[in-house]
Amino acid sequence: MLSFIRIAVAVASAFALVKAETHTVHFENKCGRGTPTLVQNGKILSTGGDFTSNGPLISAIAYLQTGNCLLNGEGCTLVETTLVNPTSAGSGSSSDISLIPPHAFNVAAGFGYFGGCDGAGADCTSANCPTAFFQPDDTHVQVACQSNNVNLAITFCD
Repeated sequence: MLSFIRIAVAVASAFALVKAETHTVHFENKCGRGTPTLVQNGKILSTGGDFTSNGPLISAIAYLQTGNCLLNGEGCTLVETTLVNPTSAGSGSSSDISLIPPHAFNVAAGFGYFGGCDGAGADCTSANCPTAFFQPDDTHVQVACQSNNVNLAITFCD
């Protein structure tokens, strides 16, 4: 009977590990200056190193701190992301680049999903790039991903 309980616990643990949600944000800074910064709800999660969320990463923002950015990326090119496993069609991850004031272009920035939705992403290389939000209703620039445990690579000055 003890063997059966151990096997049942091992199977349940393995099943829980398979169902665990995780997402990683990876930075590549090709600018030669500045500090990649990841913020969620006013809390700095990373200053350049990979950040792994054990569970959904909701409403996070990233920017290259060049000395001119405020905590929420004001004055800088902003990458916004929510990384979450979809629970229904269209409810998965979404990322975008924002230049809605008070955000403003300071360096080229781009992102791409990996570990799912590979190749989906966006780049913004100038102050008038067509892949960024300039107004709150520019929703056509959002890039969605419906893969479980998707990750995001953010590159500055690519």
